[in-house]
This record gives sequence, C-alpha cells and structure tokens, in this order.
Amino acid sequence: MAVLQEYKCPSCGGALEFNSELQKMKCPYCDSEYDMAALAALDDDLGKKEDMSWNTDTGGQWQNGEADGMAVYVCKSCGGEIVGDSNTAATSCPYCGNPVVIKGNFSGELRPDCLIPFKLDKKAAINTLKKHLTGKKLLPKVFRNENHIEEVKGIYVPVWLFDADADANIKYSATRTRSWSDSLYNYTETSYYSVWRGGSISFAGIPADGSTKIPDELMESLEPYYTGDAVDFQTAYLAGYLADKYDVSAEDSVERTNERVKNSTAQAFAGSVEGFTTVTPESTSIRLHNGQVKYALYPVWILNTKWKNKKYTFAMNSQTGKFVGDLPLDKGAYYRWFAAIALISTAAIYGLLYLIHML
Repeated sequence: MAVLQEYKCPSCGGALEFNSELQKMKCPYCDSEYDMAALAALDDDLGKKEDMSWNTDTGGQWQNGEADGMAVYVCKSCGGEIVGDSNTAATSCPYCGNPVVIKGNFSGELRPDCLIPFKLDKKAAINTLKKHLTGKKLLPKVFRNENHIEEVKGIYVPVWLFDADADANIKYSATRTRSWSDSLYNYTETSYYSVWRGGSISFAGIPADGSTKIPDELMESLEPYYTGDAVDFQTAYLAGYLADKYDVSAEDSVERTNERVKNSTAQAFAGSVEGFTTVTPESTSIRLHNGQVKYALYPVWILNTKWKNKKYTFAMNSQTGKFVGDLPLDKGAYYRWFAAIALISTAAIYGLLYLIHML
C-alpha cells in the first residue's frame, strides 16, 4: 500500500506544496515559503531516536577492614535494611518508626563514591520542624508534642547521580498579536511564525533516589543538594548516623532520569523563545550521550509519626535546611473554623443589605 508523505506548514498548519517556479515548498493558504534543504535537515534531526545506554558501572570495592565495626539493622515492620556503626543506638526505623534489630555484620555490596556530610545538626532539625508547625491552626495537637519531635533521626539516603549531555532540535509554532483602534473599528492582527531551536546542554549530578522506603517525590522536593560539598566516601562520616542500603539499582533509575533530563532540556530551550504571544512546541528531538553514574549518599533528617492510623513523613535537607512534609487536618478544628467564617460572612451580608435598605 502506498503511503503519501504530507508536510504541514509550521505557520498555519496547512498542507505544503512544492512550487516548481520557486523550487521551494510553499503554503497555498498563508504563502509561507520554505527552503528544501532546511526542511530536509529538520526532518533528519527530528527523526533521530535516542539510543544512549548509560554507563552504570559505579561504586567501588570495600577495602580490607573498612567495614569493620559496621552493622546491619533490619526493620521488623517494613523489612528495610539500614547500616550504622555497631555503637549506634538504633531503636526504631527512621522510615516507619517501628523497632529494628541487629541482623549481623555489614557484608558490603557497592561502596559509595562520595557523600555530602551532615551540615545541620539534630537541634537545627527540631527547631525547623517547630517553625514548620507554627501558626497552623488546623493541625492536630499531637504534632506539637515534644516527644514526637525528639524522634527525628539522621540518615544517609542512597542516591544515584547521573551526568549526561543532551543535543536537542525543537520546532515551535508561535504567534504575535497586536491591536489598535481608529474612530470606527477595533483591529487585531495575528502573525504566525515557525521557530526552530537547536543546541546542546550538559547536566551533572542529576539525583535519583535509590531507596523504595522514601518516596521519590519527597526526595525530589528536598532538592537542590549542592554536590560541590561532596567528599570522597569514608566510613567515619557514618558515625552517629544511619545509612540506608540501596534497593533500587542504577539501571532501574534510568527511565525516570531520562524523563527528568528531557523535561529540563525542553524547559531550557523553551525559555529562549521570547517575544511572542503564544508558543507551542510541535516537534521535539532530544538525544542523550556521554551518560555516567555515581553512587552517593545524601544527608536527611527524617521524622515519622502517625495520626488516625495514617503515617506522616517529614524530612529536612541537612545541607540547606529545606523542610518538607504533609500535615494532617484536625477536622474538628476545621469545622469550627468553617462555621466561624460562615457566621462572619453571613453577618457581613446582612450588614450590607441593611445599609442598602437604609440608603
């Protein structure tokens, strides 16, 4: 079966036709003209597929004796394994708050390439949590209980750091509108444009959460972490803290990372298309290459607590102090607040009607 190739006009969307006199493609609707070589080059770029395979050979080997004194703790509830020194007072899981027990000596797996040390201490985390809860009148009182605040724990979260270069060719349809008036009419003129953008952009240290026990969205909301503070891994940095063992491989993180790179590339290129009333991407080709991965540990203070049989997780970036977490709603306080607002609104309406009547 024969297939007809149809070219759409980037300006108005009409079907382009080859004009033998001009030796160009021409739109019979808006009279836009397009050079054949330019269209061919654009077709070639937009037709390229991403074929990069990430080099996920990361991490190193543990040196003799380096892991001595480290122990693995296992949560009885969620089954998660965390690593700490043998003197760590690990009485509860930093993720779900349930008891943990020592399983045995640490047996290894990948050795992290680097880590970002804890910069803010536990006291700073507690004070930040208090500020986070201040002024929230609809928050259940249990969240203001000092005993819950003291349960905050410091943990190194496993993170895969992806480096990559991206080449992009993107075609946009854009409009520019101007309006004016005379003594008789109002006028609006809309001009249509086809905009091409092409170039390269490099990414370094794109983080991907390596643990299933902390939601990806929560870790991403703690960003940014600044890898300029990263140091070569040493077990001494783990003293007094816990370190989660990764259970999401670098290979399993590739798809999510690719999407982050593509979205960030598209946003960066779109930001360069200025001076138009509307801008709409029509065709996008983003090709990744030079992909490399490192295994790192990021410092996080975590608090878990329960309200009405639902678990709430709070987290703080120990490098920057950024604090995130969902808060529960005290429904009793909410209904009292809603009733008070409704009463005030009703009184205001009656007052307004009275004034209107008096006038």
